[in-house]
Amino acid sequence: MESRTYSGSCHCGKVKYEVTSDLSTVIECNCSICSRAGYLLSFVPADNFKLLSGEDSLSSYHFNKNVVDHKFCKNCGVRSFGQGKGREGKPMYAINVRCLEGVDPKSLKIKQVDGKSA
Repeated sequence: MESRTYSGSCHCGKVKYEVTSDLSTVIECNCSICSRAGYLLSFVPADNFKLLSGEDSLSSYHFNKNVVDHKFCKNCGVRSFGQGKGREGKPMYAINVRCLEGVDPKSLKIKQVDGKSA
C-alpha cells in the first residue's frame, strides 16, 4: 500500500487533522489504554501530521512512563491521536486509524503487539 493523505477527526469534529501514512500494517496493542480505547495505530513522523483545527479543544493524558502525550477532545472524549518520540528520539504521532475518513479497519493488515507484558 502506498502512502496517501487522510483526513481525521474526533467525533464532534472540533479536532481535525491530516496525516500521511501508508497503513500497510497497523498495530493493535493489548496494553491497558489501547485495549480499553480500541485503538488501531499507525505511527508517523511529525512531518506527516498537520493539526487543522481544535488545538484549544485538546486535553492530554499521561500514564506509565509518560513518553506518549495521549490527546483527546475535551468535548466528545475521542482519542484520535497521540504525540511522542520514536525509538530514534525523533518526534512522532500515533494515529488512531479508526478516526480516519474512508478507512475500513476490516481491510487492514493488523499486527498484534503485546504491550501488556512490556
